[in-house]
Amino acid sequence: MNSEPASNDDIMLIYDGDCPLCRNFSQAVRIRQSLGKLQLLNARDRPDIRRELQQRELDIDQGIVLKLGDSWYHGAAAMQMLAIISSRSGLFNRLNYWLFKSPARARLLYPPMRAVRNTLLKLLGIAKINQGA
Repeated sequence: MNSEPASNDDIMLIYDGDCPLCRNFSQAVRIRQSLGKLQLLNARDRPDIRRELQQRELDIDQGIVLKLGDSWYHGAAAMQMLAIISSRSGLFNRLNYWLFKSPARARLLYPPMRAVRNTLLKLLGIAKINQGA
């Protein structure tokens, strides 16, 4: 699933809008214009999207989700695919590309990132998405 699509109008990044880290990451990431427009969807505001994720057995509390055409990527795989399709403009996107372009590095780095997110939500008193839904 590492092949890059030639063109795509259906690119969605599904994230936790109540998590400051998730929200800031989602707003900072940029994809190459030739691929289309990245739609940012806050899973907390979209019960329809949460149902779709549950049907696909993708737990939004365990990782962000990227829908790229007919393919769905979750957690580390989503981060790796975002790195591949990123624009590489700006320091953030270049760093994101370098950190996550490797599937092995994405799998290594993603669990600690998820742990930081979960700890932050707990400290802020914010329920996980599937606990509050």
